[in-house]
Amino acid sequence: MTKRILIVRTSSLGDLVHMLPAISDIARHVPEACMDWIVEEGFAEVPSWHPAIHEVIPVAHRRWRKSWWSPQTRAERAALRRNLDARRYDIVLDMQALMKSVWLVRQTHGQRHGLDHRSAREPLASFFYDVRHTVDFWQPAVIRQRKLAASVFGYEYDGEPDFGLDRFTAGAPIEPYAVIMPSASRDDKLWPEQNWHSVFDRLASHGLRLRLLAGNEREAERAHALVAGRSDAETLPRMSLEQVAHVIASARIMVGLDSGLTHLSAGLGRPTIGIYKASTPVRTPLQGSSYTASLGERGSEPSAETVLSAVEQALSFTGEPHPGMF
Repeated sequence: MTKRILIVRTSSLGDLVHMLPAISDIARHVPEACMDWIVEEGFAEVPSWHPAIHEVIPVAHRRWRKSWWSPQTRAERAALRRNLDARRYDIVLDMQALMKSVWLVRQTHGQRHGLDHRSAREPLASFFYDVRHTVDFWQPAVIRQRKLAASVFGYEYDGEPDFGLDRFTAGAPIEPYAVIMPSASRDDKLWPEQNWHSVFDRLASHGLRLRLLAGNEREAERAHALVAGRSDAETLPRMSLEQVAHVIASARIMVGLDSGLTHLSAGLGRPTIGIYKASTPVRTPLQGSSYTASLGERGSEPSAETVLSAVEQALSFTGEPHPGMF
């Protein structure tokens, strides 16, 4: 008998990537599962990549909160409410545990599951669930989500995380270029230019061209400045997440700041080095089937020498699963 399941996790990109192995686990252990997923409209591509997701339900909370009471926003919120009111689920699983996700959960029909007050990032959210689950907070996000899903559906998860991204990786040729993500949403995450230049020179010494990612005009300006005068580098134009995923899937290596795209690279099974400076990798280390290195810590950036050592290890990686460094 089909078990209809609604997953609630709206953002951000890295968090959605961390969710994907839990979706694979549910599909494996609950073969009758039919899963829908509520997600922020800007990230709606991500759930659609997983073959176990039946329907993606977009919301626009980020856009709506800028003009919550405007006629357009009110009409769109009403349409979402009607959409959710017309659906019936066996399980509604909030994998975000924030008040903004609870706002969505309360509009759904089904047994509502989420984290208990000791496990949720916002403890108040736990009071709105029918069934509450305990999952230790200080552990890697991928493991935390897999444990929550296993608790809800009553199975023991095992094996390496499966991100369900075969649509990008199956048959994808590996080409001689490195993907670089040198920008972030916050300036306190940025890494010194001279360190980047050392990394660029080392990658070039291995015969790799550089492809820099930029999500907006400011990031593009920074990327152009970093590679000014280099004939072996290009800043890619802004692309959809689908297009970026295809670029990363064929890269020899990725080096980037702690960002959603760097976590996507790890999930795609590419050798990936993440540079942490304003966040801790304890809860959000890079995880994937290839070499990963999560370097640095909040308030303590990794040195250029540390990253260069990881680059050499990544480029010599033979294909055996690597647990990562953090």
